[in-house]
Amino acid sequence: MERVSSEPADSASTDTFDVIVLGAGPAGENAAQYAIAGSDRTAALVEHELVGGECSYWACMPSKALLRPTQVLTTATHMPGVQQHVTTDHVDTPAVLTRRDRFTSGHDDSSQVLWADAAGIDVIRGHAHLTGPRTITVDGDHPRTLRARHAVVIATGTLSTVPDLPGLRAALPWTSRDATNLRQIPRRVLVLGGGVVACETVTWLRQLGADEITVVVRGPRLLARVEPFASDAVAARMHTRDVQVRFGTEVTSVTRPDARDTGIGMIHGGPITAELSDGTTIDVDEVVVATGRRSAVDHLGLDTVGLDTGSITVDDHLTVDGVDGAWLYAVGDINGRAALTHMGKYQARVCGDVIAARAENRPLDDPRYRASADHAQIPQVIFTVPEVAAVGHTVDSARTAGFDIEVLEADIDVAGATLHRDDFTGHAALVVDRATDVPVGATFVGSEVAELVHAATIAIVGKVPLASLWHAVPAYPTISEVWLRLLETRRP
Repeated sequence: MERVSSEPADSASTDTFDVIVLGAGPAGENAAQYAIAGSDRTAALVEHELVGGECSYWACMPSKALLRPTQVLTTATHMPGVQQHVTTDHVDTPAVLTRRDRFTSGHDDSSQVLWADAAGIDVIRGHAHLTGPRTITVDGDHPRTLRARHAVVIATGTLSTVPDLPGLRAALPWTSRDATNLRQIPRRVLVLGGGVVACETVTWLRQLGADEITVVVRGPRLLARVEPFASDAVAARMHTRDVQVRFGTEVTSVTRPDARDTGIGMIHGGPITAELSDGTTIDVDEVVVATGRRSAVDHLGLDTVGLDTGSITVDDHLTVDGVDGAWLYAVGDINGRAALTHMGKYQARVCGDVIAARAENRPLDDPRYRASADHAQIPQVIFTVPEVAAVGHTVDSARTAGFDIEVLEADIDVAGATLHRDDFTGHAALVVDRATDVPVGATFVGSEVAELVHAATIAIVGKVPLASLWHAVPAYPTISEVWLRLLETRRP
């Protein structure tokens, strides 16, 4: 029987849980699970949308389902013996969208609810807000008050932002939810922003059949937080695919006389005319806004526990700063430490363990009770063509942090890479702290380099000195041989 409830409780005890989590995305799910695992503690997940959250339905899963066919096709069209049988440079759009919908379960969260039930977690539907210490009110058809014995965890994530530019909001542009859940392919697209969401969206839109794509970037390059050689490689690939990227440019106004709310992923009305800061205008069928996100703190009732309503910060136990009693926690994008699903789940595991330890009066002196990986040890993969995989510091951020660094660089020109595809090109860089001879950052760019990043993450988190890495022998013939090439740049 599913443990889902929006009905009023029969007694006060029904509305009391050991742990209450606001937001049922991956971070919230993990926090609840870890907090009660192996115990008789109770937990509730409160969610006003779908259990599984942004990642499952509007971000990670649908976007990667859209991107993977592009990767396969790109490899196939560059592989002798296969390329002769590939008769198009575009994927089968209906088939790709059908597969995407399988991964999002058609926006049906029943399997996630069944998981929660199996884990002993109650799912409560509605909008939740704090009304005092350890007290939550859930709005809905049947409002109810919940009380937490041990902890309340905020895991409400972030929301897409649309800049307040003349005419832009009235034009009903696409946000990331529309882009990942697209049902129609606009022929002409204007993308605002040069970050991860923008670059990945351009990748799948081009492959799905968008004819004209223009990217407007306020700064001087794409992917400003990665190494320049990686962002340059992504920009170069866009150029070869006839994607126009305009750096140092902004949209100043937008006009769409026939704007209509046609639903997520549908073209929202008639053509759009956008005026740019360089004095030019551009006519498109849809605008994708990928200029940033903001914490979903609206109406959370933070003021009822003495907090600023605009933001949340936490310590390394994921306990919210400024609240006495160590009962309020925040995990995932909402706390601003690392806006990545895997990092939110990592924080949630730490948070859940901390809640369990405090509930059982156990000490918190073990390293597992402190989130340290989101302090300059964050891995990330950007699933563009080519892929970018990175962890830890870039050259610039390491210097800003005060490290005296040495940078080891090498082209990914190894046997495993040439076997992967004949025209493989890629580059790798390892940022090394001279004082300890330990890597503090790594970046890879190339075809399917995602699998390289975990080895780099282990080396950085484990503080493995380069002298030891000489004895971590890469298997032959794999792309991982680039590790040897990086170390060899050190030889006299």
